[in-house]
Amino acid sequence: MEALAIYTFRATESDELSFQKGDILKITNMEDDPNWYTAELMGRRGFVPKNYINVRPHMWFAGRISRNVAEGRLRQRECGAFLVRESESAPGEFSMSVRSYGDHVQHFKILKDRAGQYYVWDEAFSSLNQLVDFYKTNSIAKERTIFLRDRDQSQGRARHAQALFDFNPQHISQLRFVRGDVVDLLDCSDSQCWKGRCHGRVGYFPPEYVQPLYH
Repeated sequence: MEALAIYTFRATESDELSFQKGDILKITNMEDDPNWYTAELMGRRGFVPKNYINVRPHMWFAGRISRNVAEGRLRQRECGAFLVRESESAPGEFSMSVRSYGDHVQHFKILKDRAGQYYVWDEAFSSLNQLVDFYKTNSIAKERTIFLRDRDQSQGRARHAQALFDFNPQHISQLRFVRGDVVDLLDCSDSQCWKGRCHGRVGYFPPEYVQPLYH
C-alpha cells in the first residue's frame, strides 16, 4: 500500500524514517503500533507517524487476512478477480490471491529484491500499484491466461455481507453477530475495520469475519 506524505517529518531516532511533504511512501506494516507504521522510501526503511501521511487504500488491498478468508471472498466472483494481502508468514511481505477457472483460487507470493522492487515472475516494479496494473494486461498465471480484473463498475461496492464466524465484541462500539447473519455494510473505507448494522444495532467489526454479497 502507498501513502502520501502530507507533512515533512525529521527522524529523531535511528529506527525512524525521514521524509518530505509530497513523498510517496511504501507502507509495509500497519499492525504493530496504533500511532506508527513501518514504511520504505528510496531503499530506506523505518517507522513513520500515521498522522503525517495519507494512506491511499485500494479496493483490492485486503490487509492482514488469511489464505482461507481470501479464498472465501473470491470464490463467488468472476475469473480474474483478485486481492492483495499481507503475508501470514513473513511480516512486511505480500501475497496475491486470484480467482481462477472452475472453483479455484490461486495464490502468488509477491517477492521483493534488494532494490525494493516487487515481482511475481520476471518483471519488477517499484510499487504494488504498478505490479497490479501490469497484470491487468499480461497474464498473472503461466498455465492459463488470467488477467487481473477490477470489480465491474455496475457491480459497485457490496451493500451487504454474510457472517463467516461469530463475532463477540470487546468494546461497546463493536457489532455483535453470529455465523450466517447478514450485515448491512455502512462504511468499508478502512481495510481493517468496517461499520455495519445487524439486528437493528450499528457498530464496527473486522472485515475478515464476513463475506461481501454482490448479488
